[in-house]
Amino acid sequence: MRAVVQRVTHASVTVDGELLGRIGKGFMILLGVADGDTVQLAEKMADKICRLRIFEDENGKTNLSLADVEGELLIISQFTLYADCHKGNRPSFTKAGAPQMAESLYKRFMERCRQYVDVVEKGQFGADMKVELLNDGPFTLMLDSDDLFK
Repeated sequence: MRAVVQRVTHASVTVDGELLGRIGKGFMILLGVADGDTVQLAEKMADKICRLRIFEDENGKTNLSLADVEGELLIISQFTLYADCHKGNRPSFTKAGAPQMAESLYKRFMERCRQYVDVVEKGQFGADMKVELLNDGPFTLMLDSDDLFK
């Protein structure tokens, strides 16, 4: 499982001109699911991300979590995080999880995040989405379960 986590002032997602999700201060997460990912892995990744202390405290130190700042989440499915660009110029996505399995783990990831924060917004799995955000910092992290949970 891979995630790009961006600390945002606000973010939103639309599909065909319809607003599906909007958040204020929090994280906009692009989430990719690979073949072989599991429910346990999705839960561990959600726990890790929701516990990240990357908001500034009163001393300007990145020491506060989402819960500490009453942050919100916008979670967008992103199979292209598993693009393989080694050969040629056209990416291969064979490492991305099969759609039905990936959507199930995407939903489980969101459920787990709701244990930490009240507002968890989402896009539409498999749709052509338009995502807007104001990156705060900018502060962007890339997390890969292969690196985090070996």
